[in-house]
Amino acid sequence: MSDKSSRELRREDFQQALKEFDTYIDITLEDIMQIDRMANKHARLRETEVLTVREIMTPKVITVTPDTPLSDAARILVEQRISGLPVTNDESKLVGVVTEADFLCAMGIPCHHPTHSVWQTLENMFRHPPRTTDMPSKVGDIMVDQVVSINENKTLHDVIELMKKHHIKRVIVTDDQDRVCGIITRSNLVQVLLRQML
Repeated sequence: MSDKSSRELRREDFQQALKEFDTYIDITLEDIMQIDRMANKHARLRETEVLTVREIMTPKVITVTPDTPLSDAARILVEQRISGLPVTNDESKLVGVVTEADFLCAMGIPCHHPTHSVWQTLENMFRHPPRTTDMPSKVGDIMVDQVVSINENKTLHDVIELMKKHHIKRVIVTDDQDRVCGIITRSNLVQVLLRQML
């Protein structure tokens, strides 16, 4: 992303800034300075919207396979302090995802109720003793194979629309061969916004 000093203001940025005034007035020095600030804001928004997923994603992603033992996947979630893992095949292609919620459901704890808040889900965890017998043994037994993903060449606008549409907090990023190459979370989006303040 270009810095503020090299940002090129375009005619449309000033037009958008002038629309914000909502009236025609005699221009003072303060007005010109305010128009410049507004035009810079619109230039930043324009730049941000065309950022590619590749530019904002976290590139290092821990993955598991369908044959990974559940105990290994659980250990990774705990040690890395993450809430989900992409599941890939031998060619590193995305085939599913396994999350904390999938583990809880496998232990017999109600956790996927759409109207439950985080606190209701936590309450369920402590009300229902976890099932420790007859547990599945592999990631493939509990993973979700309908995964929302996005290509690394899509834009920031595309990923925001995808997250809104599916009401999700993270999106797995794939390359043109459907191999996992990154992940975008809400934290990545916040970082983009914070950079706009610099």
